Amino acid sequence: MKEIKAIIHPHMLDAVKDSLKDAGISGMTVSEVKGFGRTGGKTEVYRGSTYAVDFVPKIKLELVVPDAIVADIVRKLAAAAKTNKIGDGKIFVTNIEEAVRIRTGEHGDDAI
Repeated sequence: MKEIKAIIHPHMLDAVKDSLKDAGISGMTVSEVKGFGRTGGKTEVYRGSTYAVDFVPKIKLELVVPDAIVADIVRKLAAAAKTNKIGDGKIFVTNIEEAVRIRTGEHGDDAI
């Protein structure tokens, strides 16, 4: 099993969710987060004054999938989240040693 974490633009959430649903993903965790990457944030003008926005609003998706579909899910997620603009985000894939569904006690792929 692998955990996929993705940081994306907030306005891309619906497109990503629909793409993952079409790919057979039945659950994910979504969090509103703030951060910055290479751009270091951005500057905005409010009532004539310029100020720095150090942290940009983003969405963090977390899902655990069987090894067999990781590449397909990552490809679909990246395609759905892509805007070709700075700040499109990142996708991280890590190993998961075990998963347990609390309600039923199922383990491994059966738990996801």
